[in-house]
Amino acid sequence: MSGGAVLKPLRRPWLWLGLWILAIITVIVLSLVPPPEMNLPSGADKVEHFIAYAAISASAVQLFDSRRVLLWIGVAMVALGVGLEFAQHLATTTRQMDQGDAWADLFGVMAGLATHYTPLRDVLLRLDGGRR
Repeated sequence: MSGGAVLKPLRRPWLWLGLWILAIITVIVLSLVPPPEMNLPSGADKVEHFIAYAAISASAVQLFDSRRVLLWIGVAMVALGVGLEFAQHLATTTRQMDQGDAWADLFGVMAGLATHYTPLRDVLLRLDGGRR
C-alpha cells in the first residue's frame, strides 16, 4: 500500500472503476430479471454465483490499494448477495430466495479477495501502465 492511497496508481483509474461498477450493476440486474429458459445441471447456478462474486472481488483487488477498503468491499459484496436473495423473494415472482446462492456468493468473495495475497494482485497495474 502506498501512502494511504485508496486506488492503485493506474493510468486510467476512472475507466477501470467505472467498468467494475458496471459489473456490479450487471450482477444486480441479472439477479432480479426473469431467468432465461435453460436446462442446466442441478447446482449450476451456485457455480455462476461463485464465479460472479469471485470476479467482482478479484477486480476490486486490482483497483484498490487499501486492505481496509478491500475488507469493506468484501463485507459489502456479501451483503449485496444476501440482499439480492431477499429481493428475489420480496420483489420478484420469477426468482426465489436460496441460502445456497448466498453461501456461493460468500465463497466467491473470499476467493476473489484472496488474490490480494498472490502475484496476480497487480496484473491490471502492469497492463494499464501504472506505477508502483
